[in-house]
Amino acid sequence: MKHRNSHLLVGYWSRLRKGHGLPDQTDIDPRAIKRMLSQVFILEASNPSRPVYRLAGTSLCERFGGELKGADFLAHWEGQSRSALFALLRQSLMTRQPVCISSIGSTMECAMVELETVLAPVTFGDPVPTRFIGMVQVLSDLSQLGGRPIAFERLVGAQLIRESEPLPSSEIPPPPPGDGLRGHPRAPHLRLVVNRGNGFRCEMDEAMENLVRALDIVAAPVAKLVR
Repeated sequence: MKHRNSHLLVGYWSRLRKGHGLPDQTDIDPRAIKRMLSQVFILEASNPSRPVYRLAGTSLCERFGGELKGADFLAHWEGQSRSALFALLRQSLMTRQPVCISSIGSTMECAMVELETVLAPVTFGDPVPTRFIGMVQVLSDLSQLGGRPIAFERLVGAQLIRESEPLPSSEIPPPPPGDGLRGHPRAPHLRLVVNRGNGFRCEMDEAMENLVRALDIVAAPVAKLVR
């Protein structure tokens, strides 16, 4: 994982686990991740071959050009990437480990950015995990998109996450050299690595309210202790 927020989300997920089992979706307290809520989403993956957004943050919807709720998570990925992601999601659910996905996102005009997506499995009223809490972060210069939405995504690499992986020292990593993202979006080769060990409003209060409503969460009067 390269982005600090990716580490923070996995760290929050790990604390909810308390070293065993998996968090349930209803355990998620939006106040604990309020700084990242506009990038966060919940994915229904009881059928890993067609994972569907249950809800998505406003900034994330804006980045992909429209409301994502009810949309197929794999719809904008190219064919080979979809096959690999299906296997990844299934493995993440089976091993109960988060997965970090590196990809290249492209607009219709072939402007590109590097993306990092983190997916952490959660249950929903059942012992077997069928959903993910996830987040997408842009690692390169977002201005390269020129305000246009991402229309296409290609998988570059992925790995299951070790919860002991240290936090990066900087808040946001420096963007990679510009030349590394130039060219046609189909240029990067698929590399799957598994580590075994229409207007938009982005006010945070509204995003939190929508998430609380969507998750049917009743806010606890006292914050949970964090180890």
